[in-house]
Amino acid sequence: MPGLITMDDLTDEEIISILDDAERLLPVARGELYLPLLKGRILGNLFFEPSTRTRMSFETAMKRLGGDVVNLGDVKSSSVVKGETLFDMIQMVDGYTDIIAMRHPRQGAAQYACDSAKVPILNGGDGAGHHPTQTMLDLFTIRRAHGKLEGLNVVLAGDLRYGRTVHSLSHALTRLGCNVTFASPESLRMPEEIVSDLKDNGAEVVETDDLFGQINTADVIYMTRIQKERFPDEDEYAKVAGAYKLHAKDLDVAKPDMIIMHPLPRVDEIHPSVDSTRHACYFEQAFNGVVARMALMCRLLGVEVPADVEKAGGII
Repeated sequence: MPGLITMDDLTDEEIISILDDAERLLPVARGELYLPLLKGRILGNLFFEPSTRTRMSFETAMKRLGGDVVNLGDVKSSSVVKGETLFDMIQMVDGYTDIIAMRHPRQGAAQYACDSAKVPILNGGDGAGHHPTQTMLDLFTIRRAHGKLEGLNVVLAGDLRYGRTVHSLSHALTRLGCNVTFASPESLRMPEEIVSDLKDNGAEVVETDDLFGQINTADVIYMTRIQKERFPDEDEYAKVAGAYKLHAKDLDVAKPDMIIMHPLPRVDEIHPSVDSTRHACYFEQAFNGVVARMALMCRLLGVEVPADVEKAGGII
């Protein structure tokens, strides 16, 4: 595989196979086993936007597998401030590394980098575009919680207009047989081109502004932050800030095994009272970024994950 820019780069069969690899790699991600599948390999972390979970989980994933990482660091201390182009930077980092994870504020930048590089590129988020590695960890989290994907009722809520995580996830969920509901304020609805594309591919999509009316039938509620940094107008942001806030008391009607997810960071859309309920799954979801990205890097680098990881690995 030349890279992972959108979920369209993976077939349904490849998605399931990578999730199976991730399942086997769980004890390695937890630090219970040492399995240096990527020893001698170097990951280049190019993050042109702030990141905590994505950057750190990529770094952890590579180091758990015996590899190493070089980071761009603060963009302000890089040659970007001298006017270096993205093309030139990719050409340079291409020579230092075996695989690159990149986040960039400009939609389409990851595809441009992939077209410019010889090593595989993993899109860690391109503006309001796509975030496929997040989608893979989200699918892994849902499957771990419910034992399946097909037939589940998944509610994507909050900022669906600018939220790149839900853009990638909505396509994958419908491809794998989930029923999807989009709950958002009118001004933050899922982009029409995405809704049309989903419907053209046979998906049944429900759109509503009533999040709380969906709780009793949901298997998954995927909350998102209203992203102030994506709004061109601060007054428009002020109109929708705090549109949805989940409290523990709102979950009294939920199914016992319903899970609440969030790509994090949260602001005030999930009240801390939810953290101690059986439905809270967002911190486990964040950890799953390590195991999902381990499986993805192995796949892109052509490294097979052993069928029996415990037999192949060493006890730490």
